[in-house]
Amino acid sequence: MSNDLRHRIDPHTHSAASDGTQAPAELVRTAAELGLGAVALTDHDTTSGWVEALAAGEALGVQVLGGIEVSAQVPRIGERPVSVHLLAHRLEPGNPALVELLQATVRGRHERMDRMAAMVAEDLGWTPQEVWAHVPTGATPGRPHIADALVAAGTVADRDEAFAGPLGRGGRYNLPHPVPAAADVLRAVREAGGVVALAHPLAALRGRSVTREEVEEMVDLGLQGIEVDHRDHDAAERELAAHWARALGLVPLGSSDYHGAGKPNRMAENTTPLEVFGEFLAR
Repeated sequence: MSNDLRHRIDPHTHSAASDGTQAPAELVRTAAELGLGAVALTDHDTTSGWVEALAAGEALGVQVLGGIEVSAQVPRIGERPVSVHLLAHRLEPGNPALVELLQATVRGRHERMDRMAAMVAEDLGWTPQEVWAHVPTGATPGRPHIADALVAAGTVADRDEAFAGPLGRGGRYNLPHPVPAAADVLRAVREAGGVVALAHPLAALRGRSVTREEVEEMVDLGLQGIEVDHRDHDAAERELAAHWARALGLVPLGSSDYHGAGKPNRMAENTTPLEVFGEFLAR
């Protein structure tokens, strides 16, 4: 298959509607400048950037697809649940099951942001409102916005330093937020006419990973794709993810997980042939 970016899609990107740094239209412009044939906007738990991104795509001649990334968990007997991220595409955004799921998830994120903002404000001598000011209007709040507050305060140099320290695993400000079970996300997306891929499933640097058996259970519930080529997968993890794709009948995807200036990920550093992504959407 062609490596020409005109025939490829970056199916996993984030704008300022969640924790990216570019407005949706700016993100699409970046895709156009790179020569990508298509880009998918998959902000965390929100579809609010779709309209702007789709309009930019029409103006710039880039195919834009709207999706979402939903944080979820897989239960384990006698252990803490395992965190997973699910990429949903081909959705009916007004579907009641999907709307209910996203509203509950965003409420949990807002409650966590309130707790984190209070802690940061106390430590910095700020007000919680001054911390919240680093969340763009309408954006899904998260740890990257706390990182931006810490950068503004001079506590850290950039988001990377924040996530390596106080916002990283075991860090002072890394508070949990309630997330749905993966099974519930898969059901809601199916009701909304969508298809789902498992994002960066084997990225050991992110924490505990799912097992093949857990992925098989998600396949039984409607999982159709799996990210293979992702910055956070090393060579062995990519090979294993590709093996799972073949063995379990999942469509293998490559994507950047682009966040603008918020992360080192570069748009189109990993991509998927449009033909392959079409197979995923047709599931």
